[in-house]
Amino acid sequence: MIWLIIGIGLVVAEVFTVDLVLLMFAVGALAAAGTALLTDSLVAQVVVFAVVSVLALAGVRPLIKKRMSHHADDGTPLSVAAVEGAAAVVLERVDTDHGLVKIQGDTWTARAFDATQVMEPGERVKVVEVKGATALVWKDF
Repeated sequence: MIWLIIGIGLVVAEVFTVDLVLLMFAVGALAAAGTALLTDSLVAQVVVFAVVSVLALAGVRPLIKKRMSHHADDGTPLSVAAVEGAAAVVLERVDTDHGLVKIQGDTWTARAFDATQVMEPGERVKVVEVKGATALVWKDF
């Protein structure tokens, strides 16, 4: 029962770290919980925990991280990484406080990357950075 509690606790903790390390230890703890059902040997449980955790960290985690990366197999950026550096068209005036742009067919809230710039509808801009759901844009000269 202890291994099960540890495993669930690690899964909950992983939600806050999102690095997949604690999740791999949780897999090891759940494997040890399964071992505890088969044997009362604490040594066997600890060995299963260690072996499964190391295998998950060394084998499974890199595969998951690669799958979740910001680039497709051909090197094409995905998600926010694809938006940064992309061209956009201003839909509503963009300044330091508000704005709206169209990026790759999607409408995004926008702010001027440079506080001195103001961009009017129809102007082309470049996305410098994405913060949350807001694109920080620069006037494309």
